[in-house]
Amino acid sequence: MTEPSSAAADQFLKVPTKRNRDPRLDFFRGVGMFIILLAHIPFDRWALWIPARFGFSDATEMFVFQSGMASAIAFGGTFDRNGGLALVARVAQRVWQIYWAHIALFITVVALMTVAGTRPDGVTYLDSLNLVPFIEDPGRLLGALLTLQYVPNYFDILPMYIVVLALLPVMLFAERLHRLLPLALMLVLWLPAQFGLLNLPAEPWSDRSWFFDPFGWQLLFFTGFFLMRGTLTAPGFDRSLMVVAILIVLASVPFSWVRFHEMHPFFHQAAQHIAFLTDKTTFGLLRFIHFLALSYTVVHLVGEHGSRLKGPVVRVMRVVGQQSLAVFITSMVLAQIIGIGLDLSGRGLLVEALGNLAGFGVLIGIAYGVRWFKQMPWKA
Repeated sequence: MTEPSSAAADQFLKVPTKRNRDPRLDFFRGVGMFIILLAHIPFDRWALWIPARFGFSDATEMFVFQSGMASAIAFGGTFDRNGGLALVARVAQRVWQIYWAHIALFITVVALMTVAGTRPDGVTYLDSLNLVPFIEDPGRLLGALLTLQYVPNYFDILPMYIVVLALLPVMLFAERLHRLLPLALMLVLWLPAQFGLLNLPAEPWSDRSWFFDPFGWQLLFFTGFFLMRGTLTAPGFDRSLMVVAILIVLASVPFSWVRFHEMHPFFHQAAQHIAFLTDKTTFGLLRFIHFLALSYTVVHLVGEHGSRLKGPVVRVMRVVGQQSLAVFITSMVLAQIIGIGLDLSGRGLLVEALGNLAGFGVLIGIAYGVRWFKQMPWKA
């Protein structure tokens, strides 16, 4: 493996006024989109083989971390070129887009689940996503939905992303005062979140909080953000560090993979004892460590600046990664459609494979379609 110099690693992290998109960023965002689709298809056997089954972190970490890196290019560049007012305006525009994408996603899935009716096991599709309360009392919950006080678990990523994006100007203004100040703010927000002190309400009738605590997850988002921006320095390739990272990844498998839990009760009991460190809601410490180790390993395996990422599959993945919001919204609806189709067909192995592959095809088509519209060819 070619070992990149420290200077080359630093150069990768600097954010000039104009820069080419790093292929690794788009490629792994694309991979994450396919994993997210599989993870959300109900009872999909392919989901037994996604990374979440073998380690503490999963595709959510990929999505949040890489969104932070992409935001450093987009919003960080706006701040550097045009100042604070332009930054706040651009962040507000993006938050507005994501907010209405969240509302549209919710309404679409509710309509789909209502039409789908009842699963073969007798459970209604609405009840499977805990949407019955909304159908029973839409007048009261519509206001809660619009103010993000009603956030069913299936619809929790985008609200978290909205809050994290709203913190972005604060972090950049803090960086202007002192380069280490945003890092301190990241920890100040993350630590109370570990003890449930910053919970946001997820439904009016209970004390359930958002499944993804944005004040915990902002640590990962802004780690990616400030790594790409250069405020944090990414370590270059080091054989000893690579060995440590691989060992961390491998060591997490027995405490994550259900086969080990079934093999010996020790692994299941140990996983329960460290659950507060692997908690997904608060973004526990071991999830952070595991993701950093996995990222370090994979980033260096694909070569300097992604030199090993070549070929038609990589090009397709990059297009999917570049249109991640549209692809993500589509995947959340598509996952339920595929799940309903599998219920009706009997969930045979062949039908399941066809459903998953068809889902991949739809996501690719959406990515290329959105890219075509963004290019506005009618203006040429």
